[in-house]
Amino acid sequence: MPSYRTPSSRSRPPTRPPVGRSIVGTAMETEGHHTPQQVIAGLRATSEGENLVQLLNPEGQRVSHPQFHLEIPPAELQSLYRDMVLVRRADREAKALQRQGELGLWAPLLGQEAAQIGAGRAMAPQDMAFPSYREHGVAWCRGVDPTELFGIFRGIDHGSWDPLSTGFQLYTIVIPNQCLHATGYAMGQRLDGKIGDAEHGEATICFFGDGATSQGDVHESFVWATVYDAPVVFFCQNNQWAISASVDRQTRVPLYRRACGYGFPGIRVDGNDVLATLAVTRWALQECRTGNGPVLIEACTYRMDAHTTSDDPTRYRLADEVEEWKLKDPLERVRVHLVREGLASPEFFDGLAAEADELALRLRNYCLSMPAPGPERIFSHVYAEPSPPLEAARADYLAYLASFTDAASATDAASVTDVRSAH
Repeated sequence: MPSYRTPSSRSRPPTRPPVGRSIVGTAMETEGHHTPQQVIAGLRATSEGENLVQLLNPEGQRVSHPQFHLEIPPAELQSLYRDMVLVRRADREAKALQRQGELGLWAPLLGQEAAQIGAGRAMAPQDMAFPSYREHGVAWCRGVDPTELFGIFRGIDHGSWDPLSTGFQLYTIVIPNQCLHATGYAMGQRLDGKIGDAEHGEATICFFGDGATSQGDVHESFVWATVYDAPVVFFCQNNQWAISASVDRQTRVPLYRRACGYGFPGIRVDGNDVLATLAVTRWALQECRTGNGPVLIEACTYRMDAHTTSDDPTRYRLADEVEEWKLKDPLERVRVHLVREGLASPEFFDGLAAEADELALRLRNYCLSMPAPGPERIFSHVYAEPSPPLEAARADYLAYLASFTDAASATDAASVTDVRSAH
């Protein structure tokens, strides 16, 4: 497996050759000026090329990889496909609810289902995930129901699930704070002696996008994770766009190669291939559980929808680009494989379609019936236990709001008196 660690940071020498020493079609390995053509060619290696780990191609055919071999029974493959279908349907329903005014905002994941389901299903129960704000598929894998995400995007809470019981932290809106949080948590796992056991050891996985790699928090996280051998998998979903900034405006080399400069492995996987993502993430998490972390995974995928529902992607990218990536749809390649190989019956697909419809209806009914919390809600869950200053602030604020109600009532009473006097 890939390894770029310095000898002093390893308890044993690397046993497998490194992955991705060169960039196909470029002169990035030599000194000197690089032409725009060379830079562009290097960036294209982000979504294609010999260093991309792939086990299921866009045509739905299984392909082999010398370092990642995955035997998967039909039932498990059907389960992965089911997860992707239901998560996509939940995502589409949430976007429709936002457009109808039921949610204030939504961050679509359309096109990134394989990256999230593959990584989420690779986690062990004792592992911990640190998401950004788009990891609806990982949340699904960790047992967080889509309804629990709605409070965030309706603006009434910060997340209602228990991170400790689910192994899934609350969403992080500030990019990319979760990388620092994940690194600190992983450092704690090491210091608490929770690594070293391949079966029961713990690992942390942190999810972020290509745009986050341009910010200092990621750099600082890489530094600390390396120095302390923190058992953390940095899972970068390179969806090619950081809102309106394309990846070629953020880096001259594929993002996975940045790990080399910090002294830990970086590997690039087809993020639209759920099998490859599952295999690579399983390996990376196992490396961390046994004390060989950190690891950087660059999952090459594509954001087929807007960055959020407040974004208009037609202003900065071409329709031809979107159409090209639709041919790499993560759901379609699994469906074609299941049909071609006779691994799923028509009844399976019909039943799944009905289940998706039921899920969408349940989510819609829940969203439409969500109560609006009172103004006192902003003082809830600020601290683990109430404090006198917080209670005083709460009482002052509620009294302030009540003064408007009292004034309005007095005005209404005066108006009624004036009307009666006139008659």
